[in-house]
Amino acid sequence: MLTGLGIVVIGRNEGERLKACLVSLPSGVPVVYVDSGSTDGSPEWAAEEGAGVVSLDMSKPFSAARGRNAGFEQLSNDYADLEFVHFIDGDCLLVEDWPQKGLAALRANEKLAAVAGQRLERFPEQSWFNELCAIEWNTPVGVANAVGGDAIYRASALREVGGFDPMMMAGEEPELCLRLRKAGYTVERLDADMTLHDAAIHSFGMWWKRATRSGYASTLGALKHGKEGYRLRDVFRALLWGAGLPVLGLLALAVGLWPITAILVLLYGIKWFRLRRSFTSKTPKAGKLATYTMLTNVAEVRGIVRALIETVQGKRQILEYKT
Repeated sequence: MLTGLGIVVIGRNEGERLKACLVSLPSGVPVVYVDSGSTDGSPEWAAEEGAGVVSLDMSKPFSAARGRNAGFEQLSNDYADLEFVHFIDGDCLLVEDWPQKGLAALRANEKLAAVAGQRLERFPEQSWFNELCAIEWNTPVGVANAVGGDAIYRASALREVGGFDPMMMAGEEPELCLRLRKAGYTVERLDADMTLHDAAIHSFGMWWKRATRSGYASTLGALKHGKEGYRLRDVFRALLWGAGLPVLGLLALAVGLWPITAILVLLYGIKWFRLRRSFTSKTPKAGKLATYTMLTNVAEVRGIVRALIETVQGKRQILEYKT
């Protein structure tokens, strides 16, 4: 049933999460673990579980895209009959019956390039920030524009479009899916549980870094495909609500035009109430979610600025939020 499938796990200092991930993988399926400079013994643990291990060259910037490409290349070299590759992050557990469901969908439609199920958060009760991730993972099923870090890809389609872009230090999955869709393929999310994710975000600072990465990802996507309108709206929205209007309000207040500042404050209040109303079906903490959604715009501006500076300097670096 799982013939032709290979699995690529990527990670960096995931510790016990990686051990649990490797144990959850189906037996008899080739596994490659790609490590990005771990110091916690991750490569050794993976080897003990029977996985092939690829340790990335530390002289080059790490990225999830680079890791996934390296794992896929290793699988392709070792297994000539590789038809499908399942990418999974080292902080996730694979749901037991998911691979069969994903492969069935891919085999039934040769134009389906990638398929994912539902990612669930393992410990949403441990922190508000984990709960935010659980809400984020609750995505619609059916034909989609993109899938996330956990998904099964058709190997031939992946090769056709050149795999992940290693210079996409964030947002690499939707950018790849954009290229797959342009090549005539479709991407789909099934109504089936796929992975259990352990966000392990227990502080505002960690959440802030993750939100910053969102703006960073949007900017990298816009820089690459902006002529097609890709991610431009996300960048504009973040700049408007996270920087433009607040700066305008402060300047107006400084020169005595307080009515303009008052109008802007009113706009933010209206936006907050609208968000809270739209979130009532997602969580009983709709007001709190609305507040953090608006704060995300501020963090995204930081990511936008960083992406632009690093692109000009030619020194893009991965943004990590876990310690």
